[in-house]
Amino acid sequence: MKRYFIILILFITLTLGSCVSVRVTTDYDTRTNFATYQTFAFYKKGIDNANINDLDKRRIMYAIEDELIAKGMKKSENPDVLVNIYTKSNEKVDVYNNMHFGWYPWYYGPGFGMQYSRYTEGTLSIDIIDAQKKEMVWQGIGSGILNNLSGTHKEKRIREFVKEILAKYPPSQN
Repeated sequence: MKRYFIILILFITLTLGSCVSVRVTTDYDTRTNFATYQTFAFYKKGIDNANINDLDKRRIMYAIEDELIAKGMKKSENPDVLVNIYTKSNEKVDVYNNMHFGWYPWYYGPGFGMQYSRYTEGTLSIDIIDAQKKEMVWQGIGSGILNNLSGTHKEKRIREFVKEILAKYPPSQN
């Protein structure tokens, strides 16, 4: 019995964990030597155009800064790369047909009904631009669910997005 309980807990954890995950895709210039990039700065013009409020911009920038510093890079006035962000969000509705047979207090027979769930899916794109060439050399895009987040919960979710995206930077070039 204990074994089944552990399997049930593991299944629930994996199921719930997959609901809050961030889906990440990346692309990069295969001819770029990413080891030469040691310093970074934010591309102010691009970040100013991001379609989010200033608090969220700062949250994203702090998270990116922390991740890049943890990777050994330094913030600089004369950077090797510029970091830009792009954001968007979409309201989503999932509709489920809930047709089943069962007993109801007033009758026995088929049950019909539509169920739906509403949620917001957010996308964060982080672009790494070679500061000398003015060319994008790496891009990471993360998408995931953002529902009714505020304050520390929002900051935690933003950090999760940034961490998952930048886990793929620099790319392993084999």
